[in-house]
Amino acid sequence: MPLVTTKKMFEDAYKGNYAVGAFNVNNMEIIQGIVQAGEKLNAPLILQVSAGARKYANHVYLVKLVEAAIETTGLPIALHLDHGPDFETCKSCIDGGFSSVMIDGSHYSYEENIALTKKVVEYAHAHGVTVEGELGQLAGIEDDVNVSEEDASFTRPEEVEDFVTRTGVDSLAIAIGTSHGAYKFKPGQKPQLRFDILEEIGKRLPNFPIVLHGASSVVPEFVEQINKFGGQMPDAIGIPESMLRQAAGMAVCKINIDSDLRLAMTAAVRKHFVENPTHFDPRQYLAPAREAIQGMVEHKIKNVLGCDGKANI
Repeated sequence: MPLVTTKKMFEDAYKGNYAVGAFNVNNMEIIQGIVQAGEKLNAPLILQVSAGARKYANHVYLVKLVEAAIETTGLPIALHLDHGPDFETCKSCIDGGFSSVMIDGSHYSYEENIALTKKVVEYAHAHGVTVEGELGQLAGIEDDVNVSEEDASFTRPEEVEDFVTRTGVDSLAIAIGTSHGAYKFKPGQKPQLRFDILEEIGKRLPNFPIVLHGASSVVPEFVEQINKFGGQMPDAIGIPESMLRQAAGMAVCKINIDSDLRLAMTAAVRKHFVENPTHFDPRQYLAPAREAIQGMVEHKIKNVLGCDGKANI
């Protein structure tokens, strides 16, 4: 089975009131852990690559690793560019074998965002690739994305119809209260998603797939484990998983997960070295890291996304 686009994935997810997980990947062990979870639970997967991951691991290496995952599992897998900053990066990924790209023009003016997004859509669709656009800006820091709380803005429902019609995007990332990175909210601050905005967008764009970025929950046990084994992470509050599951039952068809993977992997590596200080073989500490990734993804698929058993529908 070759790479798939997100088109049918999202059609099925919308009808079935679940979401597909879009998991950020940076190396072989992360990909293996994610894919092993998907294979075990028979779940569709979106493996997404940020601009930072392409710089770190090399575009070709990542594409070949994802191709290997498809060959060994037969799962429906889309390879997606996360937060493409410009047309050139999107074009490079389209030409280089990606089946889906995101163009993030949310930091431009509304009209500039439309023009840039439309340009990417026209090129991508001519090559059989799906496109995700973005309206509104999430706060937080993750890889090359850095938006202050002052510059963050909720998506305006009155703009979504015009934006989708004029750009031709296949899915739309919106801002309703999620945040990039592990440090989403200050101690004492209560996370709250704007379901009223999501509901209004769903009415204005019926049967259209919506995307949530910055949706890691920052699982406390992994933060505690990192701190226990030599870390100094401050208190971090993520998005409650019950809220994400509620969103997945509405118009949200894709939920991005990155920080939770990083926390799980880092916690496993730290624990291994504290318990085995003389180990120096990467296989010895990357194996439990891979297992931690798999466990985290299994948890997300079953308890947040609801896409287990949906790979072959």
